[in-house]
Amino acid sequence: MKKIKKNIKNKTWFKLDNAGTVFPGQNTQTWSNVIRASINLKEEVDPELLTEATKRCLPRFPTMAVRLRNGFFWHYIEKNPEPPVILPDANNPCRRIKFNEDNRYMFRIFYYKNRISLEIFHALTDGFGACVFLNTITAEYLRLKGYDIPVGGMVLDINEEPKAEEIEDSFVKYASKTGSEKLPLFKTYHKKGTRMPKHTSIITTGYVPVDEVKAKAKQYGVTITEYLAGILMYLHIQFQKAEGKKQKDVCMQIPVNSRNQFPSKTLRNFSVNYNLRIDPNWGDYTFEEVLRHLSLSLRLTNNPKHLSVMFAANLAMEKNPFMRFIPLFIKDLAVGLVFVFGAEKTTTSVFTNLGVAKVPDEMMEHIESFILMPSPGRLNGARVGAASIGNTMAITFSNMYKETDVEREFFRFLVREGIHVKIESNKQ
Repeated sequence: MKKIKKNIKNKTWFKLDNAGTVFPGQNTQTWSNVIRASINLKEEVDPELLTEATKRCLPRFPTMAVRLRNGFFWHYIEKNPEPPVILPDANNPCRRIKFNEDNRYMFRIFYYKNRISLEIFHALTDGFGACVFLNTITAEYLRLKGYDIPVGGMVLDINEEPKAEEIEDSFVKYASKTGSEKLPLFKTYHKKGTRMPKHTSIITTGYVPVDEVKAKAKQYGVTITEYLAGILMYLHIQFQKAEGKKQKDVCMQIPVNSRNQFPSKTLRNFSVNYNLRIDPNWGDYTFEEVLRHLSLSLRLTNNPKHLSVMFAANLAMEKNPFMRFIPLFIKDLAVGLVFVFGAEKTTTSVFTNLGVAKVPDEMMEHIESFILMPSPGRLNGARVGAASIGNTMAITFSNMYKETDVEREFFRFLVREGIHVKIESNKQ
């Protein structure tokens, strides 16, 4: 085991994981797959201490402390010797990652008043890995402030050597060796509006009590994720119906953390997207019917056997002998074209729920809320991320359109359900 640890510590480069291989080719002026996670503390942030905390944490995350390199056939990541850059927060969250900026890191750390934010390129990790990274940095920041913060939950011990299982590509490890699945292609409904200028979006966060949302979801016999995604799906059905045009499928994309189904400890990408759809041409749907349909569909598909087959389908291109020897610039061009002509056409909206951001109780005392925000879409007007800490859940809409009908009706729906909502937005 000592030999494995030594190899990780001294390793200077890594392959991108299977999910990460496609993201560099999709990184365009109009879209960049960036995850944003934020922690609101109870006191103002000291940027010098935050810089020092980030430096101390980087050796513990060898696949985050990297820069992107281009091989002849594949992208890869290598150790970045430069110091990380800590910046005042920007008005354009989740803007495109440019690989020659910010000392060539593929993440950015921001501060604003009492908020610490991490934006990280999806090629490196998923929402879970991003939150572990942010929580560990924040815990070390609080220690530098003089607080006694232990490790545990989503806070790693920075004095510990990186572990082999934390950098593994779990897609490869748990992919089915026999099953396969074809990715379905459907045209779906998209609620359109007036586009915001490039690299800008309207961000709206609703803070709700976890116990109230949990009680309401239990009343319907569903989980919190199913309940909130069901509201979003139901509203899009109603929006399309009001437009009076030809009715298309309404499809909710729900990213699922595969670590809940497999014993993976990886801090790299290990989530997949379930696309759950309803055909409005079958008839009118009540909210309860939408909720039941979505809940049953998700529970039917979310199991280890189906997930392992999905992993195998995603690995097919990477394992294809013909694809292996195609030069990288052609691969990137092909990925970019597929994305331009196919991206988000099969999904109406996205709802991702981190769940509870688990941190030690001693750290909880210093935190007001935890926020997870997906990057704005190209066709999905309002994409939604949710995260909870203590009894506070933050539900955040990232909207590329000036119109905010979806988020307004979503939070109004919650209020009508008897749930208290506090709204925060950057809309002028």
